[in-house]
Amino acid sequence: PKSVSTSKTIRQTLPKTVPVPNTVRQTLPTPVSIEPPIESATSAAQPSPSPAETPAEVAVEDNEVLRIDTEEVNLNVRVVDDKNRPVGKLDQTQFKVYEDDVLQPITSLTIAEVPTINALVIDNSRSLRSQLKMVIAAGKIIISANRAKDESAVVRFVSADKIEVVQDFTSGKNSLYNALDNLFVEGGQTAIIDAVYQTAKKVGQYQDSGKKEDVKLRSLILVSDGDDRGSTLKEQELFKLLRESQVQIYAIGFINALTKEPDENGISRQEKAKAFLIRLTQETGGKIYFPNSIDELPQIASDISGELRTQYLISYAPTNEIRDGAFRKIKVEIAESANKEKRIAITRTGRNSLPK
Repeated sequence: PKSVSTSKTIRQTLPKTVPVPNTVRQTLPTPVSIEPPIESATSAAQPSPSPAETPAEVAVEDNEVLRIDTEEVNLNVRVVDDKNRPVGKLDQTQFKVYEDDVLQPITSLTIAEVPTINALVIDNSRSLRSQLKMVIAAGKIIISANRAKDESAVVRFVSADKIEVVQDFTSGKNSLYNALDNLFVEGGQTAIIDAVYQTAKKVGQYQDSGKKEDVKLRSLILVSDGDDRGSTLKEQELFKLLRESQVQIYAIGFINALTKEPDENGISRQEKAKAFLIRLTQETGGKIYFPNSIDELPQIASDISGELRTQYLISYAPTNEIRDGAFRKIKVEIAESANKEKRIAITRTGRNSLPK
């Protein structure tokens, strides 16, 4: 749920590396550390959608025009019932949006399916050797559900210097299938934070015209054990980017093989990985899956495909016009159904206001 901006977006062309059969590989640029780092990953700060600026022109004198930037926030909202099933066919009157506990004026709600831009980000380290075949099959299920205007990319990662765009964004399903078939396992210190950071930035910038009518649902589908061992970036830097992004994250976490033995800080690798993956998905309005068996992957893939295509796009104009770059907590409420069935609205937990 990103806000829309009329400012020009500068995109980086990713250098190509050696091509492999039936696919195109690109190496994502090594991330640059953000200084100073923001508050710790355990702090109360939450990720959020970035605001949109819509410049308006107001005549002041005959020959003088004053430009005023107005702010609009866009949210991707999932609505589920008490059995966690998607709920459709709701209208604007059934939603309430709160920012810092203050009711906000909703300016628009879109329930029509919009094009999706998503990236499959797949851990190719040795820790996922036994699952890779089924992971590839699950990826094909997700891609098979793509519609004519949907586009996907495939990214493989191991260590910080082995993060590759195996197939860039395309609507061509065969190219994506071939990219998945060309994934392979190799050794290295897993760099999950770096891979998610670079890919989330790429997904957020791709075909971002800044026009409201061109809004797309942007998501990142991560498959990993969640155990980061070699990233150059910190968690704080990743969540700062996500707080300014509209990218939702869905994650499939194979954490069962990680040790449960606590380290010197009293937390095990499994606990740390699980907490990281949960935070990634909850704070971006996505969803987490922890399969106990690879046999669960086909159903998980089908569930993710359905989630991506049953969302509401809500826009609102913040009543707090102070520009200080501060965090704003967001909550969406949904009215009960006619038969009093409980429904839950799920979106990201907050946003950063525009800076001064």
